[in-house]
Amino acid sequence: MPPHDDTLDGDAYIFPRHLALATLNGDPALDPLLRLDWPPTYDARGNLYLSAPDGSVRLGYLSEGPDDGLWRINAYEDPFGLPTWGVCFNDRCPTEFVTAFTTALAAAYEQGPGAYLATPVHDRADSDFFRAFVPLLQRGWRIDNPRWGVFAVESRDGLGAVEYTTGALDPAAELTTREARWHLWAGATPEHPLWYATASTDTPTALIRAVTESLSDPTPLPRWRQETHTYADGLAQLTPILPPGPPAPTPLDVQRAAASRRPAALPAASVPRWSTSSRPVLPGARR
Repeated sequence: MPPHDDTLDGDAYIFPRHLALATLNGDPALDPLLRLDWPPTYDARGNLYLSAPDGSVRLGYLSEGPDDGLWRINAYEDPFGLPTWGVCFNDRCPTEFVTAFTTALAAAYEQGPGAYLATPVHDRADSDFFRAFVPLLQRGWRIDNPRWGVFAVESRDGLGAVEYTTGALDPAAELTTREARWHLWAGATPEHPLWYATASTDTPTALIRAVTESLSDPTPLPRWRQETHTYADGLAQLTPILPPGPPAPTPLDVQRAAASRRPAALPAASVPRWSTSSRPVLPGARR
């Protein structure tokens, strides 16, 4: 088990992490873009929006949205045109995966349009799109072909998958439905998942890979036990987070402890001292 951390938000670890659900606090996923000084705005329903100063990237945290798409992130070559790419994380997707995406997006935005608008190559003969699968395969996920025209990699327990659809897709449907180029999900079936995320055709591969890195990370995720009723069927493992142990002793602590175990020193014997002012000791009667 990982060492105790006072900043952890929860009292139990969820493993594997693709079977965790969203946290109640979305701030960690907003922080990377807020640190770029993207001003937050709210609509009348309480939905939160962040927009890059040049209008090239927009994020919506739609807690009161029309569907379960809690996080929607779009990027634009033309701020007044159609999105170049779009990503959606639903309301139960683990917040850590969204944070991985927004962290990579913030870094790409600082590099410039060549990074956050980088169009991936989708030719199967090219390995560009395949780079997003590398972290999964390196951590034991398996290649799968669930249906015609879909390349997928699934977790070892079969309860998590990253799917890539080949062929032509409807650009508008990719931005508004689950019929997108990338489909990430966990649960027993993709039709009724624990959570899902989608990304459209031109989403930069580096941003997708940031999510698959987090998705396949073997480190468990902290959650509150009372919020884990979804796992009653035993899909995930719950491990209690232990309270912090005593701090490791310092060298001074060890020295003091050793000193406390030593026996007390005996008082020195009283010895008469001779001086010129002392009277000589007179011989007494021998017994």
